[in-house]
Amino acid sequence: MRNIFTFLFLILILLQGQKISAQEFAKEHFIYQGDTLPYRIFYPDGFHPEKSYPLILFLHGAGERGNDNEKQLVHGKNFFGDSAIRAQYPAVVIFPQCPTNDYWARVEFEYQPDGSRSFDFKPGLEPTKAMSLLLLMLDSLGKTSWLDNQQMYVGGLSMGGMGTFELLYRRPDVFAAAFPICGGGNPDAVAPFAQKVPLWVFHGEVDAVVPMQLSVKMVQSIEKEGGRPKFTTYPGVNHNAWDYVFLEKELQPWLFSNRNQSPRQ
Repeated sequence: MRNIFTFLFLILILLQGQKISAQEFAKEHFIYQGDTLPYRIFYPDGFHPEKSYPLILFLHGAGERGNDNEKQLVHGKNFFGDSAIRAQYPAVVIFPQCPTNDYWARVEFEYQPDGSRSFDFKPGLEPTKAMSLLLLMLDSLGKTSWLDNQQMYVGGLSMGGMGTFELLYRRPDVFAAAFPICGGGNPDAVAPFAQKVPLWVFHGEVDAVVPMQLSVKMVQSIEKEGGRPKFTTYPGVNHNAWDYVFLEKELQPWLFSNRNQSPRQ
């Protein structure tokens, strides 16, 4: 069965050949062989399918999983939908939603005697169903007329930060920049993207849910592989580092300053 990617709103625009005005995040679904990945999509002001636009893909955390196509907008909607930023950096923004019992990254948890958790990341294994659908959706996006494949960006928080690192491992030639927030990954699996993808990593210094050391190890490993990641830590901040990231006025200008000079076709 062929991959089905339904941009119903976009199809209407293509048929009409007209420009559109600003809108809220529209509800859509990516469907493949009976499996569904809900997502919300935001088009910039004056969007026209014959023009090229950057893409920002944002991966939510574990608390926003489900199938309501609503909760994934809890964190980041206002930041990426800000009218001033939208006017200066017009882009298409997509928030996919991971199912309740799934995870973006291939990772196993184990609780320690002190109540903390250890994380075992295995990006080299088969992807989770949610990640598989996300990869298929990305492949479909690559065929759209409006996508500037030199300006595809990805970021996410917590579980989504972990998914960001794994997505870079699985698609190292796709993204022009990435911004994982309070996430982590396998430090031994950064070579495919370390020198290809500029990263800005964020973490709260007293994160009791996802220890900052996970980001520290990823940054150190990327540097050893020749990468030059930016790393911002927030003193006294627990697991809600995203609240501070969304105050970073330089994040989106930094994102859009990066272009993928040799994107996968």
